[in-house]
Amino acid sequence: MHTTHTRRRFATALCALVALLVPLTASTAHAQEKRLKSWGNNRSGQLGDGTWTDFRTTATTVLGLTSAEVVKIVAGGGGAATGHGLALLTDRTVQSWGANGSGQLGDGSVFSHNAPGQVVNLSNATDIAAGGWHSLALLADQTVVAWGRNDHGQLGNGTNADSSVPVRVEGLNKVVAIAAGLNHSLALREDGTVWAWGNDANGQLGDGSSASRNVPAPVTGLTGVTRIAAGCNHNLALVGPPGSGSGDVLKAWGYNAAGQLGDNSTVSRHTPVETWGTWPGGVSRIAAGCNHSIAVTGSDNRLAEWGQNTSGQLGDGTLDNRTTPVPVPGLTGVELVAGGREHTMALLGDNTVRSWGNNNSGQLSNGTTTNSSTPVTSLTALTGVDKIAAPVGGDFSLAN
Repeated sequence: MHTTHTRRRFATALCALVALLVPLTASTAHAQEKRLKSWGNNRSGQLGDGTWTDFRTTATTVLGLTSAEVVKIVAGGGGAATGHGLALLTDRTVQSWGANGSGQLGDGSVFSHNAPGQVVNLSNATDIAAGGWHSLALLADQTVVAWGRNDHGQLGNGTNADSSVPVRVEGLNKVVAIAAGLNHSLALREDGTVWAWGNDANGQLGDGSSASRNVPAPVTGLTGVTRIAAGCNHNLALVGPPGSGSGDVLKAWGYNAAGQLGDNSTVSRHTPVETWGTWPGGVSRIAAGCNHSIAVTGSDNRLAEWGQNTSGQLGDGTLDNRTTPVPVPGLTGVELVAGGREHTMALLGDNTVRSWGNNNSGQLSNGTTTNSSTPVTSLTALTGVDKIAAPVGGDFSLAN
């Protein structure tokens, strides 16, 4: 009897232990799921980690989003302490978080939130973009919607009234790519033309004037475009197939005080001009920070940069502005690139991230707040990174 009683007690204890271990194991597996990461300034909740912590010098986790469900990430912002993030999900909905004073989160309110929430009335998005205080989405029918600040007509709906929910951009169809600057927007149509709307004070609409527009208009003399990128107040366009060879042409227009157009001048341009460069091996990708520009070139995917360099965001070891492209020394195998207000990010072929430039808010994610004029390794807390994002006018970073 004593032996039987002991065995029963052991079996009961074992069942209880198993009951405890099963949920613990499931919870542990869930906790180890790959998650979207963020770092840098967080004063507007733009890191999406559920806090308002001033800044993070290494990666924190964006709440509620697993990497597997995230198709694309973008970041917006119009100042060091402002910013918002967007994530396009596999179900074609969009999540948003961060600053929302102009309705740029698209949730029907103007209240900022420090964790992701869903953009309303949006269920068929295929691409996203984020500007200073506004956001864009490309839909499956190749039309575009926008939400947020609209004081310069950057929503493209024929008004100058802000909208906290997505509104249709007028007169656009057959769109294949979108981009957003500080207060203007771009769309690339499948016929290779580029259309622009919003603020035009520095010629960033490329129509030869300085008149802002609240509906899209074509950029003058630009055809055969395959890639677009928008900085704070300037734009880039790649003419010809990406990486096609030394015949690639890169065009730029808009604000140019720091040389970000790359035409060996500091004169702003109201229509596109050619960026200086022979591009051996071609240009495969382009990106723009606030006042600097970036191109991935050659068969070994090197980086060239030009424009503002006051924080070392050109990565060439100096703080000198450049009016023509200069190489980032020692960096090859670049798969993706992103530009922030005064920092740059690159995703390498080994799925690690390098960053350089301004680091006052920890946006380089190397555990310090020290600027770097050469690339440093970002501590992403991730293996197998395949997406990165930085805000055109902000000081934080995203990786997935």
